Amino acid sequence: MRRSALYAGALTIGFVAEFILAQPPNPPPRVAPQHAQQLVQDAYVFGYPLVTMEYTRRQLTNIAKADDRHAPMGQFANMRAYPTPDFKAVTAPNADTLYSSAFLDLSQEPYVFEIPDMGKRYFLMPMLDGWTNVFADPGSRTTGDKGQTFLITGPGWSGAVPQGMKQLSSPTNLAWIIGRTYSTGTPQDYKAVHALQDKYRLTPLSAYAAGKKYTPPPGTVDPSIDMKTPPREQVNALSGRDYFTLLATLMKTNPPVNADEPMLAKLAQLGIVPGKDFDASKLDPQLVAAIDRAPKDGVAAIEQGISKVGQNVNGWQVTKTGVYGTDYLFRAVIAYAGLGANLAKDAIYPTAKTDAQGQPLDTSKHNYVITFANKEALPPVKGFWSLTLYDDNFFFFKNPLDRQTLSARDKLVANQDGSIDLYIQNQPPPKDKQANWLPAPKGPIVLMLRLYWPSETPPSILDGSWKPPEITMQSPAQAQR
Repeated sequence: MRRSALYAGALTIGFVAEFILAQPPNPPPRVAPQHAQQLVQDAYVFGYPLVTMEYTRRQLTNIAKADDRHAPMGQFANMRAYPTPDFKAVTAPNADTLYSSAFLDLSQEPYVFEIPDMGKRYFLMPMLDGWTNVFADPGSRTTGDKGQTFLITGPGWSGAVPQGMKQLSSPTNLAWIIGRTYSTGTPQDYKAVHALQDKYRLTPLSAYAAGKKYTPPPGTVDPSIDMKTPPREQVNALSGRDYFTLLATLMKTNPPVNADEPMLAKLAQLGIVPGKDFDASKLDPQLVAAIDRAPKDGVAAIEQGISKVGQNVNGWQVTKTGVYGTDYLFRAVIAYAGLGANLAKDAIYPTAKTDAQGQPLDTSKHNYVITFANKEALPPVKGFWSLTLYDDNFFFFKNPLDRQTLSARDKLVANQDGSIDLYIQNQPPPKDKQANWLPAPKGPIVLMLRLYWPSETPPSILDGSWKPPEITMQSPAQAQR
């Protein structure tokens, strides 16, 4: 069943007003003590993506002039090299593309987004609303490689779309473009990608219509914003009261969708109404106690949910992201572990925290190997594929080779029978196998395959006719032979 229908349209201003007026007067009705904890936990999980997006936006836009990681609202931050192990702003980054990230506030007016002729270069410009749903995905697969211009509009906008532009409607006023432009990682290829990135342009519609060259204003720096602690850690550290206060505020300009109405009724029992101030002092003491426990209980539920989403295939979790409908736990898990994930037709990310026997991946105890039967058994894609290693927090590991991935661009060495082994271990394998070695820390790890623009004809991961191979445990002695 397609989930897109569940969230297809944002709430209109009239619906929000009607819903708010329909809420019971303060204080909210009493909630049975045995239901309070689950109600608050559900509310926490529901709001987690929106709050996480806001903290990510704050950190990535808190700068006066754009650099390679940060940019003021309405401007691109173009990364000039693959993310390094010290990059903590986004979980599960990739080392295959150069990111181009921009946050937009669509509450005042739309933005014009111009993409140059990309030649044969693979690129993808997914756009996420405030709840992390992908509402548009210009790129090689969907819109082609020629130059193109889009008008990105917010909820309720009803102006005329200029000739030659395609309108992309965001259900929320907060929108995030998290573009990816493929690069082989060589200095020469970096230079070629930089030239394209410099031509990605965002212009407010009024400035574009004026016909003059637009120079974006400098951003405002808020010294109170924590620029060092990863956004996820900041969100998880919020008190329950602060968390729900922010959620109620954010929902004013980032309305939930029609399918969320049952959840909004639950939120109303907690005094959480879109756009209204949240005041915990008016709640029943049982609810206040549950709200104070909300971060601990909510984060635990999300972390436990990581192993439950998607389908288990040979020990890998295969999920189809970007569209979540009313599966709020799934949406929160992706915001926690892979914020900015794409639609399945653009990319699928089989993820493994255990081996084929279900034992946690731990390279302080074991070495591992992944075997493809032959070159034809490698991931079937039209874009690219890679295998990335993370620590148990979904961040890169600093290693002597500065190697975060193995992919099609590596000169992988095949065995005599044509099979290809990928080695995941802390210490290097013999020299003749080191081209296929993905260095690992000593301890728990996470492995993630990336299949960008996966094949839609068999064999395909989309229909299950291609499956990621098992991760097989080896003893250190076996691996060193």
